[in-house]
Amino acid sequence: MNEAAGLRLRRHHRPRIITDDELPDNRYKGSSTYSGKVFRVTFLSLGGFVFLSLLVIVFIFKSPIQPEVFRLKEPPLMTGCWEPNLKLRKATRIFENQIQGPESIANIGDVLFTGTADGKIVKLNGRRLHTVTQLGKHPCGSKDDEPNCGRPLGIRVSPNGTLMVADAYLGLFEVNPTTGEPMCFLLFSSFVRMTASNFPLGICAGETTRLVEGGQVVNGRKLSFINDLSVTQDGKKVYFTDSSSRWQRKDYVNLIMEATADGRVLEYDTETKEVTVIMENLRFPNGIQLLPDEESVLVAETTMARIRRVHVSGLNKGGMETFMDNLPGFPDNIRPSSTGGYWVAMSRVRPNPGFSTLDFLSQRPWIKKLIFKLFSPEVLSKFVTSYSLVAEIHEGSVCTRSFHDPNGVVAAHVSEVHEYDGTLYIGSYRSPYIAKLDLNNV
Repeated sequence: MNEAAGLRLRRHHRPRIITDDELPDNRYKGSSTYSGKVFRVTFLSLGGFVFLSLLVIVFIFKSPIQPEVFRLKEPPLMTGCWEPNLKLRKATRIFENQIQGPESIANIGDVLFTGTADGKIVKLNGRRLHTVTQLGKHPCGSKDDEPNCGRPLGIRVSPNGTLMVADAYLGLFEVNPTTGEPMCFLLFSSFVRMTASNFPLGICAGETTRLVEGGQVVNGRKLSFINDLSVTQDGKKVYFTDSSSRWQRKDYVNLIMEATADGRVLEYDTETKEVTVIMENLRFPNGIQLLPDEESVLVAETTMARIRRVHVSGLNKGGMETFMDNLPGFPDNIRPSSTGGYWVAMSRVRPNPGFSTLDFLSQRPWIKKLIFKLFSPEVLSKFVTSYSLVAEIHEGSVCTRSFHDPNGVVAAHVSEVHEYDGTLYIGSYRSPYIAKLDLNNV
């Protein structure tokens, strides 16, 4: 055999490499069929478990809310006065991390007063913070503590210089703002020297008088969620909102989602001490503001994204009409502006263009029920995007200017705009600060 023949022979017996493409189709057919069956069985089992769990939740668990069907108009286009901007981000924060949830603000001269989430009325003078009084009792700090601790919301200065405070649980109070810290310090020093023990809670409290007790029944319904108040110039009448007789402040998310029409506007007569109902069947009446003639009040009907005008005296007493309809957000407190209009704070908007969750759910109560069976209000709140919007409005449904902070970067969870000496002091129902905006900068 010559060399060439030997090479041909060796090539003939060279091992052949088989690629994946040349494998028979049924090489792994048995194992792949088995794996596929296992996957399908597992998937169907998990799907069945989830489905059965949902059935149990839907048909056995009871929803904490019983939503009502209502209709909101298509949100207005955010153009013109409502055009988004970043002007509210020009604000600065004051008393940051020294106060929690300063919902409402009042001033006597340059001194500010507000109520906080731990049931206190505090005085803000320059950079100093003093506690004027504690409305409720400790412990404070959690949602479940609120009914005993107290949660001051609306605050005003009365004609005689006292503070009028609406506490969501405890009622209406009149507080002497001149008592408190200085005298407390002297009493505290003496007491410590004499007893060398802890200073008892409440001995520093400012002179406080309860005018209306929270939780009492008025015309067959409890005062469960006292919210805001407005006082006449002579101090004889105090008008206030009770947002719901069914839900308390700590359950305000339930109130919003249920859209319960059990809110009221009431009148307290400081001379006769009587409480009377002026208007009822409102959906989350919130902020309230007397008009200059004092024959009517403006009331923010939060759930309906509108402001109502309720006649509290005169020939039209007991009547009501819409002052401003179809706002681009859900209004909270209302306060007067220096130009004769009114400042309105909104912490949630109804974007257009965009998608509004609350608008979508307003006519789908079954979805609301399912959501509340699956998630707690605390979890749901985390999915709602914050958008701070404050606007100045005038008679005739006119918006004259608005300041925005998308996502609440600087001023989050806004609840009120208090104007004083060319500056807006912006309260919050949750944030640990007051936002301060110089109108000359916007």
